[in-house]
Amino acid sequence: MAWWGWIIGGAILFGAELGFVNAQFYLVFVGSAAMIVGLLAASTSVAAWAQWGLFAILSVVLMLAFRSRVYQKFRPTLPTVKTGPSGGVITLQGPLAPGESCQTEYQGTHWTVRNDSSLPIAAGTRARVMRVSDLTLLVEPVS
Repeated sequence: MAWWGWIIGGAILFGAELGFVNAQFYLVFVGSAAMIVGLLAASTSVAAWAQWGLFAILSVVLMLAFRSRVYQKFRPTLPTVKTGPSGGVITLQGPLAPGESCQTEYQGTHWTVRNDSSLPIAAGTRARVMRVSDLTLLVEPVS
């Protein structure tokens, strides 16, 4: 393949990733590998099969060596969004012994609530939702 073909192909892949497609930085490294092969083909006489082999090897090596670091730098992680009732506080209408369950309404939905602590929870007291197991809220008394 002509050296300018590698350069143009690499520029198209590089530009597509940065401008139109979010391929999680894979196309950037494939495009970079194509540009490197194009520069090498322009400066030296390399057989076509060697160009393709070098392109494949460079693409894989560049992705494995640099993709995660570059991706994390340009696409930082988003803050976690609290979903579900974990961490919320609920007021129980009746007493709840350790390991015992009851039905209650929480945030407009009826739930099964189970005391997941070793302490009993008195009626009218608050309990914190520690986690959710299937459709059961596992609660502990608020201290």
